[in-house]
Amino acid sequence: MKNRRLFWTIVEKIESLIDSGQFPAGSRLPPERELAENFEVSRPTIREAIIALEVLEKVEVKTGSGVYVLENTKKQNVQHNISAFELTQARALIEGEAAALAATTISEEELERLNQTLVEMEKGDHPETADKEFHLIISTATRNSAVLMAVSSLWAMRETSPTVKMAYKGVCSQSDSKRLDEHKAIYNALVNRDSQAARAAMHLHFNRLINALFEASEARALEEVRRQTSQTRDLYSLSHLVS
Repeated sequence: MKNRRLFWTIVEKIESLIDSGQFPAGSRLPPERELAENFEVSRPTIREAIIALEVLEKVEVKTGSGVYVLENTKKQNVQHNISAFELTQARALIEGEAAALAATTISEEELERLNQTLVEMEKGDHPETADKEFHLIISTATRNSAVLMAVSSLWAMRETSPTVKMAYKGVCSQSDSKRLDEHKAIYNALVNRDSQAARAAMHLHFNRLINALFEASEARALEEVRRQTSQTRDLYSLSHLVS
């Protein structure tokens, strides 16, 4: 398995097995050693995947007992009350500090995986997946499980909240080249082990995104005003009297 896939690919594979019923709710996942053999990855990679699955509320880790599959009970009621602007601001604050911390702790292997995501974005091979993996690799590189949990939770919210999904729709795909340049700037700062530059590059990335969200919101509002004005004009028009 290529380095670029590692733990997040394992997360997706285990999620698929859970969703298919092979690992039903209440069941215990196979031991770490067995999972590592089945997926042909290292045991640390399995541990990273389990942490991510726990953050996504797919499993529960019971010390001394094992890892158990949870019922699908996502907290949608909380997500509905959070706007895309709030989510983006929170991501900027948290991921900016994650990038600054990762600059001091990231490994050469992780830098290689980050570079591979840039290659995928440039080639246009599933850019959204590569984008997500880029951010999660950085969060993992902090060596702080709480940071990884926070970033993973915000990503889960982005992918499951209807209001956030609607706001983000089209905004990211319309600026692939800018997103790639911003990711390269973050990557270069991490390569140089420059915490301040990494933080600044991450903040610039999210600043452009939140401005794009505002522009899209304003465009939708303007279109709605035009629609209402047109309806009012048609209702009160005197054109039929003067024609």
